[in-house]
Amino acid sequence: MWRWHEMMPVEDSSCVVSLGEGDTPLLSASRLGAALGFCDLWIKDEGNNPTGSFKARGLSAAVSKAKELGATAIALPTAGNAGGAAAAYAAKAGLPCHVFMPADTPRVFRIECERYGANVTMVEGLIDACGRMVADRAPREGWHDVSTLKEPYRVEGKKTMGYELARDFGWELPDAILYPTGGGTGLIGMWKAFEEMEELGWIGPVRPRMIAVQADGCAPIPRAFERGEAVSQKWENAHTYASGLRVPKAYADDLILADIRASGGTAVAVSDDEMRAAGAEIGAAEGLFVAPEGGAVWAAARKLAQEGHLDPSSRVVLFNTGTGFKYVE
Repeated sequence: MWRWHEMMPVEDSSCVVSLGEGDTPLLSASRLGAALGFCDLWIKDEGNNPTGSFKARGLSAAVSKAKELGATAIALPTAGNAGGAAAAYAAKAGLPCHVFMPADTPRVFRIECERYGANVTMVEGLIDACGRMVADRAPREGWHDVSTLKEPYRVEGKKTMGYELARDFGWELPDAILYPTGGGTGLIGMWKAFEEMEELGWIGPVRPRMIAVQADGCAPIPRAFERGEAVSQKWENAHTYASGLRVPKAYADDLILADIRASGGTAVAVSDDEMRAAGAEIGAAEGLFVAPEGGAVWAAARKLAQEGHLDPSSRVVLFNTGTGFKYVE
């Protein structure tokens, strides 16, 4: 990831905290797409990152900048993967890490954080309740809050996914990107990367349709998109087994919705059963054990194609944001 260091926010290279994140595979998914007539389907497999998810990119950037700024400890709420990544990079940087996660988060995520030496607090409620605890305690405890988009550096790490896509496609962007959207940092980051690359003269003005995918049990972005709203309303009683999508209200929902609309994209929700079936299809066709969120984007692609809202002859990229191994329970 740090090959793009000139476009990253860390000025002192000695402060870069890296575990080898980024440069993940962009894989042709011709067998998967054939049944529905997709002839140019790709999967960007972020499960190959350290700690098994795309969160490694954002936390590498955030922890590196925290170190450069002289932070003495970091803290964040998490649905699972962000906590593991924060704990790992904080350990590498020699910084204490305080992680707050919902009590019903799969056990593997707590074990992972504790293995990296983090202080883990299990919270009754969802990630928004965890976020309130971090916001309350961080100023009093002297923690540097690295919550999603409450600091500007995680998005800088995530934007490198956009740089990699452009490079791997010979500096031409795909026609559509389907992205599992919880906090939405990756979607916002890639849109930022496209603007930067155009300004640098590396790409032209053509952009992919950005398609945000959420779960039926927690779909504030599709609901707001359909209603024409600039911001979403909190989704009550949020539930889905895709823990990364169980975000009742994203902090930067206005940016997510603005970027979707600017791209001519859309937002769609799929059921947990559709995610499970889609994940099994990906595994059987392409040999990838994807996270539920990775299954969600293929389920969404199927739905949109069948409804005539996604052209199967176009170049389509599905983002698998993490490994499925963390969800075997």
